[in-house]
Amino acid sequence: MQNSSPPNSIRAHVIVSRRVQGVGYRFSTLDEANSRGITGWVRNLPDGRVEAVFEGTEETVTEMIRWCDQGPPTSVVKDVFVEYQKPEGLQQFDIRR
Repeated sequence: MQNSSPPNSIRAHVIVSRRVQGVGYRFSTLDEANSRGITGWVRNLPDGRVEAVFEGTEETVTEMIRWCDQGPPTSVVKDVFVEYQKPEGLQQFDIRR
């Protein structure tokens, strides 16, 4: 379900690489996003990376991107690629398959 975004919201499309699958990265991302009031989604990619979209205020999205640099304790993050896009007004945060 999508609606218009609040005027101060931003959207970040993020790709995280290294050891980020099989370590609870998606579920930890869900918890972190929900605790910050961020909407969007996260999913595993076939090549072993994790892809996510975060929508929220500039402050909360920036915090979420910073969190991605570390991830959960069992992950090993090498790179976090970020591309800013126009928000779609997503209403919740989901894990996509």
